[in-house]
Amino acid sequence: MGFLDSVFKRNLELRDMLDLDLANDPSNRAYLKRMAIETVINFISRTFSQSEFWVKDGQELKKDRLYYKLNVRPNTDSSATDFWHKVIYKLVYDNEVLIIKNDSDDLLIADDFYREEFAVYEDVFKDVVVKNFKFERSFKMNEVIYLNYNNDKLQRFVESLFADYGELFGRMMDTQLRKNQIRGIVSVDSGAGNIDSKKMAKLQKYIDKIYSQFKNNGVALVPQVPGFDYKELSKDSTSGTDNGGENLQKVKRMIIDDVAKIIGVPSNLIHGDVADLSNAMTAYIDFCINPLIAKIEDELNSKFFTEDEFISGKCIKVVGINTVDPIKNAEKVDKLISSSAAKQNEVREMLGLAPVDGGDRFILTKNYQTEDDLKGGENENEDETRANESNV
Repeated sequence: MGFLDSVFKRNLELRDMLDLDLANDPSNRAYLKRMAIETVINFISRTFSQSEFWVKDGQELKKDRLYYKLNVRPNTDSSATDFWHKVIYKLVYDNEVLIIKNDSDDLLIADDFYREEFAVYEDVFKDVVVKNFKFERSFKMNEVIYLNYNNDKLQRFVESLFADYGELFGRMMDTQLRKNQIRGIVSVDSGAGNIDSKKMAKLQKYIDKIYSQFKNNGVALVPQVPGFDYKELSKDSTSGTDNGGENLQKVKRMIIDDVAKIIGVPSNLIHGDVADLSNAMTAYIDFCINPLIAKIEDELNSKFFTEDEFISGKCIKVVGINTVDPIKNAEKVDKLISSSAAKQNEVREMLGLAPVDGGDRFILTKNYQTEDDLKGGENENEDETRANESNV
């Protein structure tokens, strides 16, 4: 390997370390787009995968086969956590996700499908593919779980966004690579023009050996040979403050911030910033997680229960990060129950706790008695006082 080849190889190693593709145009940084999208979507998927699906019959929680499929093992190859992580990822990234049920009642996520839409009749899903297996049969809408994210502009916006960010990041990265490139010159005294190929090969071998010492050793000592001089030029270009790496990180952060805003995730949660964490979590749950939960609850309830069953109280409720912290809100919980604003089981559901027997009645403390109740108490006391006086 020649001296210059070794220098270029060093730059390729630096490229790999920074996950860079030097062969492409600076604006074509597809990995940046993938990094930002996957960072944000995986954050949402990890959040939702912590949820539990309650199967309710009125106020009673049912732990039946449906509960097992939704919370433990949807199919033979996936746990519930992995399954719902993939569902949310495909829903946000692809803008839709299709879940079918096979003959053994396993829930399977379709990797590809074709939807045939009708104006009056229910839509039909054809050419459904799961793990390279193509189903020959068609699936009607009432036989599947189909979720749509209603954000088809995400991909188009992201493509336009990265047309600008990709070029900016590419220019900055190329500049940084040139700034840190090792450059050197080798001078040979008179007679160099008459060196034959054999002597040139020996000279090249010696140059490679010197460069190997400089490259691989923290402390490099090489003998000085008369008539041969090596001078490194790059050391003069690295003087001064270098904020190139910091600026590259700022651009990456800006890309993630913009994608997070599109999807509705506060960017400080993605980066782990603790500033204003409470308000950020509240906004994240209210404007990102809760709409997803409502969408999934509606679809599951419409597919697993008939209209009469749902009206009678049978339903599926998703409980997870959207629940209230019982310790931090203990005083508020007490006020809700003691003022008869909510039943015990209603409050327990907000906290993500299972209902209890006797929790479906209102409780009213003395402090919240009505005016009529207070008057009644006064009359009873007066009657009792008069009776005691007459006995005396």
